[in-house]
Amino acid sequence: MARQITQRRKLFFTALAWTLGMLIFFPILWTILTSFKTESEAIASPPSLFFFSWTLENYTEVMERSNYFRFFMNSVVISVGSTLLGLLIAVPAAWSMAFSPSRHTKNILMWILSTKMLPPVGVLVPIYLIFRDYGLLDTRTGLVIVMTLINLPIIIWMLYTYFKEIPGEILEAARMDGASLAKEIIYVLTPMAIPGIASTMLLNVILAWNEAFWTLNLTAAKAAPLTAFIASYSSPEGLFYAKLSAASTMAIAPILIMGWFSQKQLVRGLTFGAVK
Repeated sequence: MARQITQRRKLFFTALAWTLGMLIFFPILWTILTSFKTESEAIASPPSLFFFSWTLENYTEVMERSNYFRFFMNSVVISVGSTLLGLLIAVPAAWSMAFSPSRHTKNILMWILSTKMLPPVGVLVPIYLIFRDYGLLDTRTGLVIVMTLINLPIIIWMLYTYFKEIPGEILEAARMDGASLAKEIIYVLTPMAIPGIASTMLLNVILAWNEAFWTLNLTAAKAAPLTAFIASYSSPEGLFYAKLSAASTMAIAPILIMGWFSQKQLVRGLTFGAVK
């Protein structure tokens, strides 16, 4: 029997959720509002939240100073490319551990996850030297490879969790009908795990889009994504908060819009298999 939830408790948790949501969203809101201020208003004390002289001059100056669309296309290629490459590697890996487990499966999963515990700066020098020697510095290809490697553990773990919720009997039935391993993965497993795969893709795109450490250290101009675009507004002359906020808003706007329109699919995927 379902537990009764009183109206008062429902209102309390609703108010709590809205409060936490606004606290999390406030820095983004503040950045967006600051982007419409003049530099003097951006550093004014006490600050003004809504009542100031709204202006678009920061966006105009940012567009005149930087080739925004080149940075944007680099971010799209790097985030989407690393996601697709990661899925090509992670789907077979997660399938093998979910449906053909061995006594070492748990150890392998823990080893995969342990690679995320290493500070990136610990492997910066060898990766930089490898990229330099093989001509991958400041290239989209190099960043796609790096983003794939750093996010691959998360992709494998998420897909493994989703695949474990799929009954193995369905795959056995496909094998009895003569399906090869490739057809089993492509035509049986993948369609059943679409919500989980979609949420994994969205999360990986967001992680790759927001990655700053590797993009700042492995790029200069040609393959620089939007994270480098933001960093370019931090100069020795000082921080220009209004222009920096405008650049940040332009960088996060595409991913915010994508997240807003795909939130239903994201939530569905993240809760895939949670209720039986």
